[in-house]
Amino acid sequence: MRQLFEYHPSISYRFIPGLRLRVEHEAGGYLVRTNGSGFRCEREFVAPKTAGKRRVLVFGDSITAGDAVSNPKRYTDLLERLIPDLEVYNFGLPGTGTDQQYLVWREFARLIEADAVVLTVPFENIRRVNSRSRQFIDDQGVHRVHAKPYFELDAGSLKLCGIPVPRDPLCADEAEPVGVAKTGRFRPLRDLVNKLGLRDAAQKLTGYQPLPEYDDPLCKEWSLMKAVLLAWIRQIPQPVLLIPFPVFQYIEETADPTACVARFREVAEEAGCHRHDLLPDLRRYACEERRAFRFPTDIHPTPSGHEAVARSVFPMLQGLLPDAR
Repeated sequence: MRQLFEYHPSISYRFIPGLRLRVEHEAGGYLVRTNGSGFRCEREFVAPKTAGKRRVLVFGDSITAGDAVSNPKRYTDLLERLIPDLEVYNFGLPGTGTDQQYLVWREFARLIEADAVVLTVPFENIRRVNSRSRQFIDDQGVHRVHAKPYFELDAGSLKLCGIPVPRDPLCADEAEPVGVAKTGRFRPLRDLVNKLGLRDAAQKLTGYQPLPEYDDPLCKEWSLMKAVLLAWIRQIPQPVLLIPFPVFQYIEETADPTACVARFREVAEEAGCHRHDLLPDLRRYACEERRAFRFPTDIHPTPSGHEAVARSVFPMLQGLLPDAR
């Protein structure tokens, strides 16, 4: 398998610039194209705005980058077709947390002219922000643990640590157990439930909460996530649209998202930015349609999932932009 990413000392890694390749996937494969800056965007990044165009910068992880779908099928590319004269700069980077995406903005996008900036924050990113390393599968299919840049709260102020990011994978005794943990309690029972196809029903019946870190607004995990978001948003001169991306359990109503929604509403109010809640729109679809928003095994959005996201986002995003010339 050909390598997709290359080392970067400030953000850990980025896409290899100028890629044109097909990635195998359970749905048959998808095409990846990257620009000269090392991001999956159909256009090169330039600082001055394009005459006659409205520009939006979008940040996120693998959902925004478009894992499992070709570039034109992503919600960012669909927004360009829904909103006249719009060009989207897609800075999505798979496997990253909101902390790394903040560093992407500082390193690559801070001086780029734009009419609005969209920060997409998958709910599970609270765990990535609170980790110092991440596990990946390399181009040889081997699991490796790599360090990542991270922030700490020092007397209420953010302190950036782990820069420059080490190039080589971590040794076993260097890896952070919490940051790369893949298992939980009752693993054999959980595996049996999943094998029997009863996971969704079991989660709904037991009141399973996939992200209990959001329950307490004063817990250390949310405190760090909130501090990163506030610092980032307050440095952006353009209008900011915060879009939390719910996990599939919340979309398919097998778990309660109330605490997660409340935390992001609170941080948006404190930061003074705009916020868009995807859940009301996504939950209007029939159960079968919502299940089709993700693949049978891969939980990334399918083309129909990206289309639903684009249709949900575009009215609010369009309202933030200046009138088309």
